[in-house]
Amino acid sequence: MDDILSIQEFSKISGIESSTLRYWDDIGIFTPLKRHPDNNYRYYSSEQLLALNFVTVLSDLEIPLKTIAELRKDRDPEKLLALLEKQEHQMDMEMRRLRQRYSIIHARRELMNLGTKVDADSVSVEHLEDKAMILWPRNTYKEGENFIQSLSSYVAETGEYHINLSFPVAGYYDSIASFAKAPDRPDHFLSIDPIGTYTRKAGEYLVGYSRGYYGDFGDLPERMSAYAKEHSLNIPGPVYATYLWEEISTMDESRYLAQCYTAVSRKRSKG
Repeated sequence: MDDILSIQEFSKISGIESSTLRYWDDIGIFTPLKRHPDNNYRYYSSEQLLALNFVTVLSDLEIPLKTIAELRKDRDPEKLLALLEKQEHQMDMEMRRLRQRYSIIHARRELMNLGTKVDADSVSVEHLEDKAMILWPRNTYKEGENFIQSLSSYVAETGEYHINLSFPVAGYYDSIASFAKAPDRPDHFLSIDPIGTYTRKAGEYLVGYSRGYYGDFGDLPERMSAYAKEHSLNIPGPVYATYLWEEISTMDESRYLAQCYTAVSRKRSKG
């Protein structure tokens, strides 16, 4: 009888909580060796660790307990192989979903953190790294249509373009001239999604910030143009407008914070 273990002893050896062992016994997936005839206490043997391993392995793989109970009574390598292949596929899909959620969190946290550090009225030249994005089709505006209305029409068609709108959305303007002429009408939208095939190339960028609702950049286009002229900078375009803070981070539309930037190069001095 030295090999007979109480539920507490078996729990300590196996690492499985006593409450879990009782539950598994109640639903029929792992039963004790015997019960005491007087008090109905559960007793186990050390050899049952092998049978327990079958349950714990499948349980750790999140196989439903009902399935484990069925396999406990009737299993073979072929059945286990088919089950593991199915579970592997489901876990692969879940990992893809988790990676996507992680990417969304990373993209939004990066922008929001930047918003806490910048001067909302500043214009300067900064070095920006490569950034993968998804470039949406060229916008076509109806009479009187603006930034939000055009974005809304694409939202309705997002399934066609396979765009995940949980990622931050940016505006794309062909040139500083189109940015200054119609700041509420970007030529394209972009999703800041790391699976995108469009890349904003690393380099020196003229960067400015402004507060206000979508498409309302105040005098920022003029300030950026004036800075470029004063510092002899070429602005070949395009211009990007990314919102560091928007409806996700604040209820106050006047606190929306945009970062607008465009690649620049130094003008060569004559002579």
